[in-house]
Amino acid sequence: MDSTTCTQRLNQTRITEFVLIGFSLDAKNKSLFFAIGLLVYLLTLAGNAVIIMLIGVDQCLRTPMYFLLGNLSFVEICYISTTLPKMLWDLFLGDKTISFIGCTLQMYFFITLGSIECLLLSAMAYDRYAAICHPLHYTILMRQSICRGLLAISWIIGNINSMVHTALVFSLTFGHSNEIDHFFCDIPPILHLSCSDVFLVQLMNFTISVCVIIVPFSLTLLSYILIVFAVLKIRTAHGRIKAFSTCASHLTVVSIFYGTIIYTYIRPSTNHSLEEDRLVSVLYAIITPLLNPLIYSFRNKEVQGALWRTLGKSRL
Repeated sequence: MDSTTCTQRLNQTRITEFVLIGFSLDAKNKSLFFAIGLLVYLLTLAGNAVIIMLIGVDQCLRTPMYFLLGNLSFVEICYISTTLPKMLWDLFLGDKTISFIGCTLQMYFFITLGSIECLLLSAMAYDRYAAICHPLHYTILMRQSICRGLLAISWIIGNINSMVHTALVFSLTFGHSNEIDHFFCDIPPILHLSCSDVFLVQLMNFTISVCVIIVPFSLTLLSYILIVFAVLKIRTAHGRIKAFSTCASHLTVVSIFYGTIIYTYIRPSTNHSLEEDRLVSVLYAIITPLLNPLIYSFRNKEVQGALWRTLGKSRL
C-alpha cells in the first residue's frame, strides 16, 4: 500500500487498538495451552520469588554472585509478566484486543527487561570469570560498588535502548490493518503492519540491537572461553568435571536466550517469517525465565542448603 492510500485510510479511521492474533488453536487445544501456560507462569513466579527470598534471608548468600542472581530473578518475574498474563487472558476470555497505549507500554517494558537480562547475563559471566580465573582478587574485582555499578548500567542501557526502539516503531503510520500476527506487541510484527517506509527504522533498530545484544553476548562468550582454559588447568578430574558441569548448564540458558533473540532481531528483515518468530519468541520470552532459577540457582548446593535451613527454621 503506498503512502497516499495509507494517509487516506488513516484519515478515515485512526487506530486506537490492536488485535493480537496469537496462536491458531481449537477450543480443546486452547484449554490445554491455557493450562500449560498458567502452570509455567506460576512455576516461574514461584521459582524466582523463592530465589529472591532465600538471598534476602540467608547470610551465606550475601555474595556478588547471588546479588546478581537475585536481580536476574526479579527481572525474570517482570519479564514474563509483560507477555504471558495477557496471552492467558486472551486464551481464557477470547479478548485479543490491546489498546494502542497498552501495546506501546508492553513493547517498552518487554524490550527494557530483555535488554537488562542480556547485560545481567554478561555481568554474571564476568563474575564467574573473576571467581575462577582470579580467585585471589575476586573481592576487589567484584566489590559492592562494582556490582551496583553493573546493575545500574544494565538498567540505564536497557531503558535507553527500549525508549529508542519504541519511539522509532510507534512513530510510523498505521492504517491498513490493526491485526498483529503475534501473541504480544513485538517489533517485527508491528513493523509488518506499517504502511510507512520502514527501511530507516529497521536499519536503526538493527544497529542498536547489534550493540545491545551482540556486544554482551561476545563478552559472555569470552568469559566462558577464559573459564574453560582455566578449568583445563585444574589437576583433579573431579574438579574439572564439576566446573564444566556448571559452565555447561549456564551456557545452555545463555545459548537459548541469546540464540533466539539474535535470530529474531538481527537477521535480515527479508528472512522474517512471522509464524517462526511466534514460535521462537516462546523460548526467550517464556521458557528462559522458567529455566533460569532451575539452572542458575536450584542446582547449586549453596542455594539448596539455604533452602533447607530456611525450611528448618520455619518448622521451629
